[in-house]
Amino acid sequence: MYKKGLILFFLMFGCAVFAKAQQSGRVEVFKDSLISVLQAYRSEEGINPSLEKKTVSIGKISVVDKSKMKRVKVRGFRVQIFSGASRNEAYAEQGRFKNLYKEYEAYVNYDEPNYRVKVGDFTSRSEANNLMRILRSQFDNVFVFTEDVYVYR
Repeated sequence: MYKKGLILFFLMFGCAVFAKAQQSGRVEVFKDSLISVLQAYRSEEGINPSLEKKTVSIGKISVVDKSKMKRVKVRGFRVQIFSGASRNEAYAEQGRFKNLYKEYEAYVNYDEPNYRVKVGDFTSRSEANNLMRILRSQFDNVFVFTEDVYVYR
C-alpha cells in the first residue's frame, strides 16, 4: 500500500510540474554536448579548418579553381527539375536548364519507369533549397533529394 501511495504521489507531482511548465510558456531544451561537436564536424569549417579556400570570387560568383583540387564523391543534395516517362522530354529539360544555368551540372537518371533530371552538387541542404526556390518558377515538380554528389576539395 505504501508503494502505491508513493508512486501515486510522484505521478501527481510530475503532472503538476508539467502543467506548471505549460502554463508559464517556457520550453527547456536539454542538449547533449556531442551535438555541438557533430554540428561543427559537419560544417565545412569543422571538417578541416586548415584547408585554404580554393575559390576565386568574380563579382558575386565564386568560381572553383579545379586545377588545384581533387574531385570526390560525398553525400549531398541535388534538385530534381523533371520526372516523367519520356526520355526526349527529360533530355529537353536538361538542355533547357543548361542554357539557363551554365554554372550547375545537370544529370539524367532512369529509375524504371521514369526519367529524372537532377541538377547541382550541393553539400548543404540550404544551398539546394535556395536553388529550388529559384527554379520553382521555371520548372514543374521541383524537389530536393539527398544522394551522392561530386565536389572539389
